Amino acid sequence: MSLSAIDRRPTTTSATPSSGGVDVLRWTGFGGVVLLTAAAWAGTVALAAGVAGVGLLVLSWALLGRSVLAGRPRPSARWLKRTLILWCGPLLVAPPLFSLDLYSYLAQGEVAARGLDPNAVGPATGLGATADAVQRVGGYWQDTPSPYGPLFGAVERLIAQVSAGDPVVGVLLHRLVEVLGLALIVWAVPRLAGASGRAALWLGVLNPLVLWHLVAGAHNDSLMLGLMLAGTAVALGALRDRVEWWPLAFGVGLIALAAEVKLPALVALAVVGTALARRRGGGFVLVGLGMAGAFLAVSVGVSVLTGLGFGWVRALGTSGLVASWMAPTNWFGFAIGGVGSLFGADLTTTMIGVGKVIGYVLAAGVIAVVLHRQLRGRVDAVTALGLVLAAVVVLGPVVQPWYLLWAVIPLAVAPVTTLVRTRLAAVVAVFAVLVPPLAGNFSGRVGQLVVGYAVGILVVGAAFLVLRRKSIEKPRSRV
Repeated sequence: MSLSAIDRRPTTTSATPSSGGVDVLRWTGFGGVVLLTAAAWAGTVALAAGVAGVGLLVLSWALLGRSVLAGRPRPSARWLKRTLILWCGPLLVAPPLFSLDLYSYLAQGEVAARGLDPNAVGPATGLGATADAVQRVGGYWQDTPSPYGPLFGAVERLIAQVSAGDPVVGVLLHRLVEVLGLALIVWAVPRLAGASGRAALWLGVLNPLVLWHLVAGAHNDSLMLGLMLAGTAVALGALRDRVEWWPLAFGVGLIALAAEVKLPALVALAVVGTALARRRGGGFVLVGLGMAGAFLAVSVGVSVLTGLGFGWVRALGTSGLVASWMAPTNWFGFAIGGVGSLFGADLTTTMIGVGKVIGYVLAAGVIAVVLHRQLRGRVDAVTALGLVLAAVVVLGPVVQPWYLLWAVIPLAVAPVTTLVRTRLAAVVAVFAVLVPPLAGNFSGRVGQLVVGYAVGILVVGAAFLVLRRKSIEKPRSRV
């Protein structure tokens, strides 16, 4: 069965949540995020409570998925959106969870507010190594320039100016920006998904990685994805019956703005350009030049109007300075380096560099193949976007759990089979519990991690047994 085929398998007899059961799952998930939020402010039992909260939410989300993928009338799309609002609520008042990147945003904003270039000057250099804003930043990034585009640099600077250095106000304002990005995602997903809107909302928007990293962690990926997906929805909508040039230009402009937050959004222009070339029956090169010109025009405009200049171009590789253990391209370097260390040779850094080059080459090849198949009509535009972004993530030099959303959300929207959605959900569930919920370094507290996860697993296991009885219908035979 092809990836782009819509699954038409008959409904199975497996147990799924009943109409009342989905409400039980909604409130169980809400209890999980409340527990997680409380754990962020708690003391000695914080990690165990946080792990339990994470597990309860992931469990509730997974059981809801059984109902959605089985094609049951409940939960409805409106119910899923309301549940998203309910689950997001407690996380809005929590300190940054799962990552300390939000404090980097605050420090970079203060650097920009002082008239310095955040893409060239790190927080420690621009603010002083002893500054409070610098001390809150993770150790790796305290004197690392910002790798982000000028649009997000302007957002960071504005928030620093409005908050006057108050970290609580700064965190809340950054959360507001990312929630606006999430609102764009919620708007775009049903428009891209068509008939599979409920499944797309469940897998692409309600999923735990969105809650943990776009809301609780307030990563700027939310703004990037919101602009990119909204722009893609508008642009593809302009190509349905006949080419509507003004809506198309607006959609392309939104995608270009997304790339001014984080550059990977740029691949959506390639997908939209390919869709336009297919719609017009040719002219792929000319369309490609047009898309490149649009991106260049937006980049120059944003860089000049924000006053941040073009330093962001030189800083694009900053995030790759730390060798990410989740990135498959780095495994090559770690493996060869480990063997070399047995013979007294230090090969790790060199081989990681080689692995990155291999990854770039493979990613370019995958992107070319996907776009070629899209141009020939073998892959639809939304599926192509998901596959291209998956190649960017998997074969890139850095992989973080929230990076998976670049590919998961478009693939959740795409007309893929139930089996594909189930496998994507499994990946989401694994990465949702992979990172400790309370941001920080646990390298010296392994025992605390073990105890915290053990207690959390026991709580979630008990909850599963209860939910299995109260919120799951008994299997019914098909007539």
